[in-house]
Amino acid sequence: MALALDVDPRALDPRALDPRDRGGPAQPLLIARELKKHFPVKGARGKSVQAVDGISFTVRKGETLGIVGESGCGKSTLARLLLHLVVPDAGELVFDGDAVGVADGIGVNALRRQVQMVFQDSYSSLNPRMPVRDSVAFGPFIQGRKKEEARDIARAILGKVGLDADLFGPRYPHELSGGQKQRVNIARALATDPRMVILDEPVSALDKSVEAQVLNLLRALKRQLNLTYVFISHDLNVVRYISDRVLVMYLGRVVELGPVDAIFERPLHPYTRALLASRPSMDPARRIEEPPIVGDPPNPIDPPSGCRFRTRCPFAEPVCEHVAPVLGEWLDAQSHVASCHMQNPGSGHSKAGQA
Repeated sequence: MALALDVDPRALDPRALDPRDRGGPAQPLLIARELKKHFPVKGARGKSVQAVDGISFTVRKGETLGIVGESGCGKSTLARLLLHLVVPDAGELVFDGDAVGVADGIGVNALRRQVQMVFQDSYSSLNPRMPVRDSVAFGPFIQGRKKEEARDIARAILGKVGLDADLFGPRYPHELSGGQKQRVNIARALATDPRMVILDEPVSALDKSVEAQVLNLLRALKRQLNLTYVFISHDLNVVRYISDRVLVMYLGRVVELGPVDAIFERPLHPYTRALLASRPSMDPARRIEEPPIVGDPPNPIDPPSGCRFRTRCPFAEPVCEHVAPVLGEWLDAQSHVASCHMQNPGSGHSKAGQA
């Protein structure tokens, strides 16, 4: 059931609604430049898992950026890098014009006051010994609000996520359903009045009817509270429903980035095409006879040279082995780019400019 929330007309102008907005709507809320995170492997002679390996992108104010890819491609690690829950080995984060974690920029604690996260496992994210109202009130309380004021905030935000504070506030996590627990996690994230919310597989553990309710809730809250989302999921249909732009990851790198309709209707990268072709169809006449993608993802400890997808790509040629493709430059929200030699007319690939 979708929630009908009133939209403040000032939401069309983020600066009129949020005094924390420094650069105006044209300035991206978050810029990631060449983020890297490698996890050392014991006993592997200095080798490491290349979980995130040189990722760059922007998140514009008021948009939802969807991130998709196979399990193990680095999506969750990337989410934690954005909040500095995992410290990057290299790269730069810029939040509303201020570099994160540098002397003259914005500190990590200040970043976390404006960016919150909703995790996949709704139960383990909550303290089993703390009632719902206290879990939601904890964030405002540690940020300096008085206890009663923090509880008032919790009461209000529980109402916004569709939970009666009098009924659900005194309950403990084990007394809630999966959908109710995830609503509490969303309320807890919103209780500190963030500008951006990172959602890491927030509906993957829910059944489809509850999933639809939570997705509609997230869309309504985004409009009402003027939020920006980074939405991570392996469910392509969910990503298409909620996202404005989509970033496709493969083995720690970005392989395609563009508007959601362009990604789903005109995919440029062979990996993106394979992901879309793997979706089950409700039409028996369109049954998949052959797998759209074969083989397992390569070992992230020792990824292939050149294009990392070449070992599973039906269009791979020698240039793909020796030269790593570069993601094209995106100029605005409508830019659609892919990291593939077939998209570069001067790459030397036989199908360059034809894909």
